[in-house]
Amino acid sequence: MAPAVWAGLRVLTRQAVGVLKSNAPASSGLASGRHEPSATSCSRRISSEVRRLQAAARMPEIATDHLDDKQVQLLSEMCILIDENDQRIGADTKKNCHLNSNIDKGLLHRAFSVFLFSSDEKLLLQQRSDAKITFPGCFTNTCCSHPLHTDGELEEEDAVGVRRAAQRRLQAELGIPLEQVPPEEMTYLTRIHYKAQSDGVWGEHEIDYILFMQKDVELSPDPNEIKSHCYVSKEELKAMLEKAKRKELEVTPWFSLIADTFLFKWWDNLHNLKQFMDHSNIHRM
Repeated sequence: MAPAVWAGLRVLTRQAVGVLKSNAPASSGLASGRHEPSATSCSRRISSEVRRLQAAARMPEIATDHLDDKQVQLLSEMCILIDENDQRIGADTKKNCHLNSNIDKGLLHRAFSVFLFSSDEKLLLQQRSDAKITFPGCFTNTCCSHPLHTDGELEEEDAVGVRRAAQRRLQAELGIPLEQVPPEEMTYLTRIHYKAQSDGVWGEHEIDYILFMQKDVELSPDPNEIKSHCYVSKEELKAMLEKAKRKELEVTPWFSLIADTFLFKWWDNLHNLKQFMDHSNIHRM
């Protein structure tokens, strides 16, 4: 734990001892005449301060001067913390959620992956921009991000909060008008749980909601988010995945996991996806 944090905890401990002593019954039985804070109120204040200091201890000093300014600003967004059963347990910054030092301690957050298909059943892929903090330059599915700890995106029934977050990010990354990707037209299939390091500092540890949609949309990608994009057929994607195995291009780990397991089976049944909807189980990958 950082020295400054230890110092703060020591000060709070001394304050707690002082208040407890002052609230002990006086041997003379005479009131002091001064109003002292109660042990209960002091305990609450100290508990709150300890939680704040513990949060600070969880966020090691990480240099971000070399990172893209816009992407660094996004690190302050509040993600949804969950346990391994996808039960909500709190919130933390995008930065804290993606530090390997926290991931190694079990920090886990909620995420989503969108697979958007055109009317001729081609899948829209993006190549993440070189400015991205995790997995820059990697090819991946249409859109991958996180619901935020906000009222609208916390709503869990039928994953409506996650689908609202997907609509928001499809516009932010790909410039797709909101009205072209309404949440009610997205099919929530299932969830996967995976962990992957991007480099020595940053990584991912997510329960990822898989969302499918088939629609022709207008695109205007943000170059800070997306380096390139393309629509691919099944055969073209299989060829890309083979290139990735030969280290000729890079794909994100979650996309590779999904492609190696479920994707092509789902893709073969775009008009009959209900048979694959599984909201009870979480696939550990």
